[in-house]
Amino acid sequence: MAKIKEGTGVSNRWDGSYGTYLSGQAAIDGADHTAIEMERRWGAGRLRLLVTAELREKFDKQRFKFQSAIQHGSLQEVQAQAQRMTTAWMALDRAAEAAGEPELSPLVWETALADGTVVALVRSREEAHAVVSSGRKRAVYDMEEIARMLANYREVVDTKITFPRATVTQIRQSIGDPLDGSRDGARLEDTLDDPIPDLGA
Repeated sequence: MAKIKEGTGVSNRWDGSYGTYLSGQAAIDGADHTAIEMERRWGAGRLRLLVTAELREKFDKQRFKFQSAIQHGSLQEVQAQAQRMTTAWMALDRAAEAAGEPELSPLVWETALADGTVVALVRSREEAHAVVSSGRKRAVYDMEEIARMLANYREVVDTKITFPRATVTQIRQSIGDPLDGSRDGARLEDTLDDPIPDLGA
């Protein structure tokens, strides 16, 4: 995606006035729209990896020129590089299609937390991006994120390895107070199954 830098007020920059800014932004938005469509079809960051190294190099150089024009260029440079960026995206799209590369088709597992929040699990960052872009409100995690989270609960992982059929039912992040919920007036000698004393007697 294109990153926009605020104008410096220099007259020859594309964002030096309201008029040139709007013209330049229109060109940038067109290129970004193409990028979004390509990422929806192929996955974020995935399409450039599906083509030859030669085409990938040309694409990356065009991305550099586009970003440079946005950061430092005139209106004419931004418009020219935005058009070339769109052309570069379409070239990658055609090459991947001609090579028979599969489009992104995320495999999604969903579950719900105790509070009703929907959680979606996918295999990769590219799939996570596609699922997020679908518009449904849900928390999406890829497998690398799950691995990083589980690294903080090593004892859970070790238990699952030692006892393969064990089920995680609760993860405590704090230590409870053993006196919470204790009976008022109970003696230390009372067993836990003693009836609650009748304080009104």
